[in-house]
Amino acid sequence: MIQTVLGTSSDIVVRKINDDSTGLDGVAFVYIYDLIDQQTVNQMILHPLMTEIGEQTSPSSSSEWLKIIKNKVLSVGQVKELHSMDEAVNQLLEGCTLVFLQGCTVALAANTYGGEYRSIEEPSSQTVIRGPKESFTENIKTNISLMRRRIKSTELRVELRQIGKQTKTHVGIMFLKGIAKDKIVEEIRTRLNRIDTDSILESAYIEEFIQDANMTPFPTIENTERPDAAAAGILEGQIAIIVDGTPFVLLAPVTFVRFFQSSEDFYQRYDIATFLRIIRYVSFFISMLLPSLFIAISTFHQEMLPTPLLISLAAQREGVPFPAIVEALLMEITFEVLREAGVRMPRVIGPAISIVGALVLGQAAVQAGLVSAAMVIVVSFTAIANFVIPAINMAIAARLIRFVMMILGGTLGLFGIMSGMMVILIHLAGLRSFGVPYLAPLSPFIWTNWKDTFIRVPQWAMKKRPPTMASKNNITRQGKGQKPAPPGPNSDT
Repeated sequence: MIQTVLGTSSDIVVRKINDDSTGLDGVAFVYIYDLIDQQTVNQMILHPLMTEIGEQTSPSSSSEWLKIIKNKVLSVGQVKELHSMDEAVNQLLEGCTLVFLQGCTVALAANTYGGEYRSIEEPSSQTVIRGPKESFTENIKTNISLMRRRIKSTELRVELRQIGKQTKTHVGIMFLKGIAKDKIVEEIRTRLNRIDTDSILESAYIEEFIQDANMTPFPTIENTERPDAAAAGILEGQIAIIVDGTPFVLLAPVTFVRFFQSSEDFYQRYDIATFLRIIRYVSFFISMLLPSLFIAISTFHQEMLPTPLLISLAAQREGVPFPAIVEALLMEITFEVLREAGVRMPRVIGPAISIVGALVLGQAAVQAGLVSAAMVIVVSFTAIANFVIPAINMAIAARLIRFVMMILGGTLGLFGIMSGMMVILIHLAGLRSFGVPYLAPLSPFIWTNWKDTFIRVPQWAMKKRPPTMASKNNITRQGKGQKPAPPGPNSDT
C-alpha cells in the first residue's frame, strides 16, 4: 500500500525479517533512504530487531509483541504508534522509519531523521563586526536549538505546524510567554492557520500571506539570518517565525526604526553606536532624495547654488544633449543593471565586473559627453549611501522611491519633492504591523522609547521594553541601581 501511494519510488526501502523461533510471524520496516540517518537505522532499529527480539519471551499475540518492540527493543529516542495509513505515509515523509508487525493493526514510527544539510556558518547577508558568528541554517531543528541556547527560559514557547498541501513545510513560532502580547501571538496563529496553499519554500512566502499591508514598498515584517538578533527581538516582545528550508527567520511586529538598528549597536559603546545610527538615517535620506534634489536644483532652482558652483555645473553640462532628469535616469538604470549583473554573476568575477563596469562606463560616458561628471558623482554617492542601510529590504524600498522622487523633482522641482515626502509620511503613519503603529515611537509619540531610536543610551538606562510590543504586565527588563559608579574616597580599593 505504501509503495502504491508513493508510486514505487526507488528511494523507498522495505526490509522484512522472519524468525519462526520467536513465534512472531514477521516484521517489516520501511524508510526513505535520503531522509534518514543510516547509522541510526542500523544501530537502533535493525540491530536490536535482529538480535534482541529472539531473547524476549514469546508473547501470545502480535499486539503484545508491539509493546515489547516499542518499550524494550527499539532504542530510538522518539517512537510513536500509528493507527492509519495516512499517518504512516506522513511520518515516512518526515524521515521516520516505520515498523510493521504481521497481524497487528498498529504500526510504529521511529524518529531516524537525518541526511545531509548545511552546517552552522558565519552569516553571509548580515556581516558581523563584533558578536556571535553563527547564522541560522535550513534545518528548523537546528534553528530552534540555536534559539534555545541563547534564551534558557522556561517561558520560551515553541509551536510547530505544517503549511503547504504539497510541501508540508514545518513552520514554527517562538515567543516568550508573559513578554509577548497575547493578542499579537493569537493574531499570528490565526493568520498562519488561515494559509491554504500548495507550497511554502521560503519564509518570504509566509511573509506575503500574513503581513498587514501588501501595497507598500516598506517592509512590515523583519527578517534576519542571525540568532542573536532574533533572540534580542524575542526578549523585547517580538514573535519569531521559523520556516524549515530557509535560514531567514521572520520577526513581527516591527516598527520603522527597527530597520536602522544593528546587533553591533549593542556590542560596542553607546556613543559610537549613536553616531553610526545617525549616519544610517542620513544615508537613507541621501539614498532616497539626493538625485531628485540635484535634478530639481539644477533645473528649476539655480539661484540656490553659489555662483562658482553654478558656473562649474553649467560648464560640465555644456555639451550634454539630455536634460538633467533623463541624464539621472540613464545613470541610475545603468547602475541598477550593473548591480544586478554583479549579483547574478559567479562570485569570483561578479565584483570585478560590477566595479570595472561602473568605472569604465562612467568614465566613457563623461568623455563622450552623454552625462556630466557631477551626475556621476551624485549617482555613485547615492549608491554607496544605499549600502549603509542594515536591512536590505528597507534599502530596496529607498531604491524604488528614488525613481519616483526623481520624476517629481524633474517635473515640479522642490515642490514636487516636498509633496512626495508628505505622501510618504502620510502613508507611513497609516501602516500597521500586526496592529502596532509603524512609526512608533515617533507617531504615536512615546518618550520612553526614544532611548533606542535615533540614539542609543547606555544599557543601564534602558530599563523598560517597548510598550508597543511587550506586554504591560512584564515591561521592566532590569532592576534599579544598574548605573555603574566609581568607589567612594573612603573605599579600601
